[in-house]
Amino acid sequence: MRYCLALDLKDDPELIAEYEHHHDHIWPEIVQSIKSSGIEVLDIYRTGNRLFMIMETNDQYSPEEKAKADAANPKVQEWETLMWKFQQALPWAKPGQKWIMMDKIFGLPE
Repeated sequence: MRYCLALDLKDDPELIAEYEHHHDHIWPEIVQSIKSSGIEVLDIYRTGNRLFMIMETNDQYSPEEKAKADAANPKVQEWETLMWKFQQALPWAKPGQKWIMMDKIFGLPE
């Protein structure tokens, strides 16, 4: 299954560069957390300070189970706290909500 999500970065070129640097050197525990949840492909794209995440998952993946596992993983929580230094919620996000699921509005007909 494909999931597409969006989030903003703080609009500061130095913070954006530092955020990208962290993703060039992502912690192995974070990679393991992602892969073990059933996420097979995860790409993040940026335009300006807007981020788009595209994930391809297998049948094992559950957003709810991933959230529970992340909440119980101290290294993931450490990473998320660090990333929040660079990130800001989208204007329509609920309190505490970071990445927001995007709605698919078009698919190229076959």
